[in-house]
Amino acid sequence: MGPLTGLRVIEFAGLGPAPFAAMLLADMGADVVRLERRQSDNLLGIEYDVLNRGKRSVAVDLKTPEGIATALELLSKADVLIEGFRPGVMERLGLGPDAGWQANPALVYARMTGWGQDGPLAQSAGHDINYIALSGALSAMGQRGGKPAIPVNLLGDFGGGAMYLAFGIMAAIYEARNSGKGQVVDAAISDCTAHLSTMLHGLLHNNRWQDKRGENLLDGAAPHYNTYQCADGEWISIGPLEPKFHAEFLQRMQLQDDENFRDYQNPEHWPAMKARLADIFAEKDSLEWCALLEGTDCCFAPVLGLRDAARHPHNNARGVFETHDDCVQPAPAPRFSRTPGSIRRPPPSAGQHGEEVLRQWLEDDG
Repeated sequence: MGPLTGLRVIEFAGLGPAPFAAMLLADMGADVVRLERRQSDNLLGIEYDVLNRGKRSVAVDLKTPEGIATALELLSKADVLIEGFRPGVMERLGLGPDAGWQANPALVYARMTGWGQDGPLAQSAGHDINYIALSGALSAMGQRGGKPAIPVNLLGDFGGGAMYLAFGIMAAIYEARNSGKGQVVDAAISDCTAHLSTMLHGLLHNNRWQDKRGENLLDGAAPHYNTYQCADGEWISIGPLEPKFHAEFLQRMQLQDDENFRDYQNPEHWPAMKARLADIFAEKDSLEWCALLEGTDCCFAPVLGLRDAARHPHNNARGVFETHDDCVQPAPAPRFSRTPGSIRRPPPSAGQHGEEVLRQWLEDDG
């Protein structure tokens, strides 16, 4: 029984960040019902969509009055609605916030978009790469003099999108429990990714950050916060920023007397230090460096691929990954001491739980 047991969520089927936010709630025990067409588009071409784990599916034709009526009936019993369409789509269907609140005044109406519900770009198409570009975050990633490095779609869709949507939902639920009134949660990926960069703006204001790629402490310029290739072609990461950690790093690397590292916090010395470390790390295989540095205060970790990460002893000991239906996937996070989350059911087929949900939500509740 997860901490959100008893919470009822309606998710209008979509892709990416909105389904991930709904999955977060399902992992924590919420009863998430996904409304979708009986023949799902399956635009990603995958049969086992992990983002739909823990959910139930009801097939509804939203182009018919009957389908709209069914959706409104379910909303009357729900705590949260999640949708990720362009602004105005739900209103044209007759399922906008006003219609939702008429059915259920305390409904939290959670909207996931790239650009937000209003503004000059609100109706424009886009993807993660575009949203994080406009936020300023993408410009900070990459090597000096090189092009921006694309962080897959983890930063925008999931970090600046789904996580903020889930946080907004929980904040709105808390407020609704006191006021008895729902409200719209407008989670725009461009807005929220900008919010993720709050610390960088603070550093920039204090002249501790250059508004250029690859010239700062945390963006690949510093030799002691970087990645290095080993003799076997694998990569490792180091990050001993603090003096005591850096001192241990130098001692274990037998570099405590090397003149190159005397003033490691001086950016003028970084190129020489980085070149020296690159040569040293290239002399041994990654496993040798792991044996020397992993588990110490050197702030070290190997750079693992997705499959290798699932096999690492630390991740195994903590159960970071689980296998369901032969699919290795991250376990629910974060962890709770009394009411842990869990993966309760596999991703459903479209419409799989129609009769079950309608009976439990509508008939059993009267």
